[in-house]
Amino acid sequence: MRVALIGATGNAGLRILAELTRRGHSVTAIVRNPARVTPQPGVTAKQGDVFDQQSLAELLKGHDAVVSSLHFTASDPRKLIEAVRASGVTRYLVVGGAGSLEAAPGLKLIDAPNFPAEYKPEAAAGGVFLDMLRDETELDWTFLSPSAMFVPGERTGKFRLGQDQLLTTEQGSSISFEDYAIALVDELEKPAHPRQRFTVGY
Repeated sequence: MRVALIGATGNAGLRILAELTRRGHSVTAIVRNPARVTPQPGVTAKQGDVFDQQSLAELLKGHDAVVSSLHFTASDPRKLIEAVRASGVTRYLVVGGAGSLEAAPGLKLIDAPNFPAEYKPEAAAGGVFLDMLRDETELDWTFLSPSAMFVPGERTGKFRLGQDQLLTTEQGSSISFEDYAIALVDELEKPAHPRQRFTVGY
């Protein structure tokens, strides 16, 4: 599969790139600085500006799917969605956030009393992105929310999937970037959540 990965040098993006190449996909890594992408077979690095809708659409053309792994406060969801739509690619996977997940019935994580104030702008922007996707009728989108703690770790392949509720254990709510990447590429290869948000955690 030919996959355009926007934000391939971020924490999640690096692991998604590794998982895609591990499984033999051909990846166009779209980043601000192509020199930061390690040369490897099956990966082509391209410089892209996520705020330049027209040029981004040109970079996305001809791919089977687009994955965006970007900070919500460092991008414009409307321009991203419009660029994907204009490119003619219909499959669109988004690295989501945990803030819009339900921490308790009727209570979003972002609204929980102990939610860190410094993360609220990013979490709120992620919720806006998800709402925009839910109104989207042309794209076959999926928004994959990580657990509350989204951190470096091991690639174990052992995790749980959920829908709109935050996944927790006695140790808290977490998922490694590495296992998150497995869940996302699984969804890419065998879509099980078309036009839905789902979540992954331990």
